[in-house]
Amino acid sequence: MNLLALDTSSENCSAAITINGVMYQQQQMTQRGHSTLILGMLDQLFKQADASITDIHALAFGRGPGSFTGVRIGVGVAQGIAFARQLPVIPVSTLAAVAQAAYDLTGYANIAVAMDARMDEIYAASYQVLEGFVTLSGEEQVCAAEQFLPSNTEMWFGAGTGWEVYAQTLQTNFSGQLIDQKTDMYPQAATILKLAEQLYAQGEFVSADKALPVYLRNDVAKKKAQQG
Repeated sequence: MNLLALDTSSENCSAAITINGVMYQQQQMTQRGHSTLILGMLDQLFKQADASITDIHALAFGRGPGSFTGVRIGVGVAQGIAFARQLPVIPVSTLAAVAQAAYDLTGYANIAVAMDARMDEIYAASYQVLEGFVTLSGEEQVCAAEQFLPSNTEMWFGAGTGWEVYAQTLQTNFSGQLIDQKTDMYPQAATILKLAEQLYAQGEFVSADKALPVYLRNDVAKKKAQQG
């Protein structure tokens, strides 16, 4: 299956495609300009692969949580392409993408993902590995770092930017159960593509109109007002 994946949910804007079993990928750290950058990346990837959008069978995207603007851009681009080509869409959790990348890098089977969500909060979730793929343990959540605790008594590997911003708090929470941590981990389209292949095989895909974002934090304006 030829698959396209994109993610604009964080500073790491990225895209990846598989064409006839060969993967091509691009990524760039940036604070803004994701909408223009992601379209340019897709053009470059198709040139590298000597292919076009007509060769793609399904499209995957990082559905959040993450930057509100970034997640909206990702959804919009994914829906636009999918509507035009009548492609099935595979929404993939950005936290799961970080966890899968951490597992692929380290081999540790328990991954505690904490991404900086600004406003003194983190996007957090715990994952355990089953047959090479991460599986959510509990729920994805947006919360204060103080509230993110180990979901069991096993040893955990910490992944994501939250482990840098709230290092002391999270290390205290996981005291005695933390193997190590890697803070410079972001969602990547290549990992989203890997997870999407599994989800597609399980029938977990939707039509373009049902490709929805997951923000976790529903009322940003209210929270900002409370902080003022």
